[in-house]
Amino acid sequence: MYQKKRILLVVTGGIAAYKTPELVRRLRERSFDVRCILTKAAREFVTPLALSAVSNDKVYENLFDLDDESEMGHIQLSRSADLILVAPATADIMAKAANGLANDLASTTLLATDTPVMMAPAMNVRMWDHPATQQNVKTLIDRGVTMVGPLEGDMACGEYGMGRMTDVSELVEAVCAHFKPTGPLVGKKALVTSGPTHEPIDPVRYIANRSSGKQGHAIAAELAKLGAEVTLVTGPTRQPDPKGVRVVAIESARDMLAACEAALPCDIAVFAAAVADWRVDMEADQKLKKDGSGKIPDLQLTENPDILATISQHKSQRPGLVIGFAAETEHVIDHATQKRARKQCDWILANDVSPTTGTFGGDDNTIHLITPDHYEDWPKSSKIEVAQRLAAKIADHLKED
Repeated sequence: MYQKKRILLVVTGGIAAYKTPELVRRLRERSFDVRCILTKAAREFVTPLALSAVSNDKVYENLFDLDDESEMGHIQLSRSADLILVAPATADIMAKAANGLANDLASTTLLATDTPVMMAPAMNVRMWDHPATQQNVKTLIDRGVTMVGPLEGDMACGEYGMGRMTDVSELVEAVCAHFKPTGPLVGKKALVTSGPTHEPIDPVRYIANRSSGKQGHAIAAELAKLGAEVTLVTGPTRQPDPKGVRVVAIESARDMLAACEAALPCDIAVFAAAVADWRVDMEADQKLKKDGSGKIPDLQLTENPDILATISQHKSQRPGLVIGFAAETEHVIDHATQKRARKQCDWILANDVSPTTGTFGGDDNTIHLITPDHYEDWPKSSKIEVAQRLAAKIADHLKED
């Protein structure tokens, strides 16, 4: 379940740092990948070598290390993780995070991230009880940071009270709980297609379209947020892989169909990809060359497989809800209505992709939802908002069933 989930562990200068090699080992036992950032103060309690040995990865320490910045800078460190875990989280690192300070690799990474953050506070009881610390904790929680602990007990300094770091086993369970899906689509499997397809002419040329993949990728992300187990089959795009989604990268329409059939059975299928209708009948093995005669190669086209129709009409593994897209440049509603009936899908989302709309490659979309007995005009909105609206409508529909 947790395979390929990546934890960025930020180890700061509390005495509880000595527990972090065991924490890394336990997380890796649960199939998490773990990468570590070690602050200068934390080196007093745990060595980079120890963390590197148990994580089987390099330990990052210096904000201004040119090798690190060229290979894995602070922004990439945070964005490559599915969760940032700060353990132990000292009063100092929480103060920096709450107030936007960034004077070392750990604090800079926390400021540069949009990845979920979990902190395990550890400090002297008086430091924990101080109004400044409590205000920082409140600020961080209000911003979405998850606090695990601290616990009450004996301190290394000889005092007793709140401030002990949560036990390693409980921290591991908290990390596991973070990745357990929640939402109305838990237990549902979803298939989403996205992007264009590339149909090769020869080894260097291909037929394609202007699809950016923004809409399909956004839909996959929103379905995953509602708890669905999502497989995203995508043609070549520049879009980052949505978190929590299984991504299958393909090139051609035939590749996409094969990947979609491999993802069956599923409960939900959303076909947002702009699949090329035709491909070259005979792909050249070598690059087609101009010979100076002015003769143009005679490219014979053949029809690509109809992915939406194939899955909609699948005899044994048809998904419970099949949704297509109709990208039209004229008579949008009429053409989309005919397409829904012809393909035999349940819903179709029609949109105008005329050059003046900026839909292909842009950030906004205007959707007309067509079902066998219902029609809706959605207001022009961002593709993320369209995805959110569609995911919510899917959840409501399945709940009614």
